[in-house]
Parts: sequence; C-alpha cells; structure tokens
Amino acid sequence: MSNNHPSRALGIAALLLATAGWGGMFLVGKSVLQHVDPTWFTLIRYTLSGLFFVALLLPRGAAPWRKLRTHAPALALRGVAGFGVFSVMLLTGLAHSVPSHGAVVMATMPMTTQLLRWALDGVRPARAAVLTSALALAGVVIVSGVLFHQQAGPGVSTLPGDALTLLGTLGWVWYTRGAARFVELDVIEYTALTVLASWPVLLAGAVLVTAFGWASVPSPDDLIVSWHALLYVGLVSSAVSILAFNHGVRALGAVTATAFLNFVPVSALLMSVALGKPPTLNELLGTAMVIAALLIHTASSRAAPAPEPPRTGRLQGSASPQELPCPPNRYRWTPR
Repeated sequence: MSNNHPSRALGIAALLLATAGWGGMFLVGKSVLQHVDPTWFTLIRYTLSGLFFVALLLPRGAAPWRKLRTHAPALALRGVAGFGVFSVMLLTGLAHSVPSHGAVVMATMPMTTQLLRWALDGVRPARAAVLTSALALAGVVIVSGVLFHQQAGPGVSTLPGDALTLLGTLGWVWYTRGAARFVELDVIEYTALTVLASWPVLLAGAVLVTAFGWASVPSPDDLIVSWHALLYVGLVSSAVSILAFNHGVRALGAVTATAFLNFVPVSALLMSVALGKPPTLNELLGTAMVIAALLIHTASSRAAPAPEPPRTGRLQGSASPQELPCPPNRYRWTPR
C-alpha cells in the first residue's frame, strides 16, 4: 500500500499537468486557426512533438525502434484516432464554435469512456463514478457559460462545430483504451511510438485533403505570426501533456484519468485569471463543483474493492494458465 500511494500521487500530478497544458491550448488555439488550417495545424503540432519524442528515444538504443517495427500498424491506427481524428475534428469544431463549448464537449469523455467500457468489456460503471462524472459535467457547463447563451457570433449557430467535436472525442477515448493493450511498452514508448507511427499517415492525409481543395497550406507569413502558439501546442499540449496523461492512465486507469479532463476548462479559467481577467460568479461555482467531483471520484476509486474477474464458464480444473492462482502443473493429470 505504501508503494502504491506515491504512484497514485504522481499519477494525479501528471493528470493535472496534462489538463493544464490542454487548457492553455484552448486559449491559444482559437487565434492560430485564423492563420493555419486545422489539418495542417494538426500535422505541425505532431511534427514538433515527434521531434521531441525522437530525442527521448535516442538514448534508449535500438529497442524502441524494434518495437515500432513490430507494432507499427496497430500503433499507427491508435495514433491516427487519438491525434489525427480527434485533433482535426476538435480544431475544426473550435473554428465554428467557442472555446467554452469545446470544453463542455471534452467533459463528456469520462461518461463516454465508462459507457464504452460497459458496452465493449461488460464492466458496469460504479454508481459513485457516474454521479461524480455528472457533477463534474454540470460544473463544466456552468463554468463555460453555455447556460448564459454565449455564442460564436450574432445569429451564428455553434451546433455543427460542437457536434463535430463530440464525434472527434471518440478517437481520443479509443486511443486511451489502447494504452492497456500494449503492456510491453512503457509510458514514453507508447506515447512516442504512436506519434511516430501515425505521422506519415497525418502527412499523407494533409496532402490529400489539400489536393482536393479541402485544406490550404499555411503561408510563411501565417507561420511567422503563429510560431509562438504553434510551439506551445506542439511541445506542451502535444508532447508533455500527452506523455503526462498516459502516465496517469497507467497509474490510475482510463476511467479515473479521463475524469480529470473536466479540469481542462478550469485550468483555462485559472490561466485567464492569471492574465488579468477576473472570474465571474458562475465560473467560481462551476470550478468548485469540478474540484469537488474530482476529489470524490479519486477518493471513492481508491477505497473501492477490486472488481471480481468475469466468469468464463470453465471448470476450475480446466482453466487457462493465465486464470490459475497457482502454477499450471498442479492441475495436470499424471499417471500413477
């Protein structure tokens, strides 16, 4: 238990770091979209993060690259879902909406994760997890100001952009679930190799949509105007934050880690306060609700007993070696 406590504390700290980095992305991303298309924005941010991860992998020698060759198709698929699909849809939705609405949509991911886990794995979400997710989502809605009719502009509906962002979150949820399927990869390897394996696909996708006229290559002037924001999103939001989030997933599990996504709009609010924008009453109330939900969720998940393994329908004597509580040869029949 004493060894597990530092691991949980480090996982919580990593998730708070990740959400802080993503909260900053909402503040700077909207302005970048005035100069850089969402598709090329995605390619640039993961080009920068890819260089960062190459620098992390180089001291490890040839081992990570052998793992990349072994699992390249599966890693590329996860990376395209988590980085390509999610990022392009999120940025495109943000271009047709307001940042506060994007924060609300991101806050649905804890519920989406639990519902997918229920549907795909047969694991029913705990009542405490459902209630705390609902409390956090309500807090995010209050923080965002959606109830106060904030819009992208006079007479402009944000529904198409919000719906596109919601659809894109499924890509991130699927990417998060994939971390548990590559047990031979540590946190750095899973994060780095998914970025590197998916980068050629992101490049091909950007070239393809540009050839069809659905995207435009940013001009040198656009890049010069946005270089500082692109550098932040590429290194902090797309490298450090993703690495920290994946560490939190390994330490606390996918359900608890995605619950911390409710802190993204709260971190954006705190950054706005630091920049001189005083918070409103609804922002303070919503922030308190989100923090309370996260504290209750992490406390309840720590105190909850381990779930019973699913029944397989086998007799105990015919269980597979992975299911046996003792060495397999104890169950073998030997002639006397």
